[in-house]
Amino acid sequence: MKKVKILRIKIDNISFFETTKKIADFVNSDKSHQIATVNPEFLIATRKDKEFFKAINSASLAVPDGTGLIWASKFLYGSKNKLKERVTGVDLVWAIAKLASERGWSIYFLGAGPGIAQIAASRLKVLNPHLKVVGISMGEPKYSREKVLESIKKSKADILLVAYGSPKQEKFIYNSLDKLGVKVAMGVGGTFDFIAGVQKRAPKWMQKLSLEWLYRLIREPKRFGRIWTAVVKFPIAVIWSKVFR
Repeated sequence: MKKVKILRIKIDNISFFETTKKIADFVNSDKSHQIATVNPEFLIATRKDKEFFKAINSASLAVPDGTGLIWASKFLYGSKNKLKERVTGVDLVWAIAKLASERGWSIYFLGAGPGIAQIAASRLKVLNPHLKVVGISMGEPKYSREKVLESIKKSKADILLVAYGSPKQEKFIYNSLDKLGVKVAMGVGGTFDFIAGVQKRAPKWMQKLSLEWLYRLIREPKRFGRIWTAVVKFPIAVIWSKVFR
């Protein structure tokens, strides 16, 4: 599978459909796999965070969750070699739940605020009646990390979805993958909030115009720092990397 390197991070040049097929291959394999949904903020953060850098670059699959990455790949390598399309974590979770329901895979939900993971799991089960939810643990563990790992392993889940927020979730998976007993582990950020209805995604027309950042800024002004990183710092870093590479 071809990869595109942006700011030293290797991102898989893969479509959404191809991603779902790859996940199915992972679940049917005899190994554990980490999936990272990479956005521009990740790439800026990994420049100073070595552990985060290692976690993303060692992932079995790193998908482009951000239109900024599509632009960057085109700017750096031209139209013929740019990333195929955006693969969002939110859409992936919906797709994974559907596939899991159809194929008998089990899922463990870890993280998010009080009650959020439970609501998200319940909503996914309404749409996917045969979905096997084998564990739910909210937030970052108040008890020992060992007990969290033990709970996940005992559940015998096929897939682990971790909503600790980045970079905590990616580092947790990276450092624990061989102890989890799952086939697939993926950091999902605020995905449970969207599925549970706590947060709303931008309208489709804004998504198509790559204006989700503006929608989030209007709804959550406190996100200004993160949006500044994605919309200003990231493009500057990409342009700089091309000029001096």
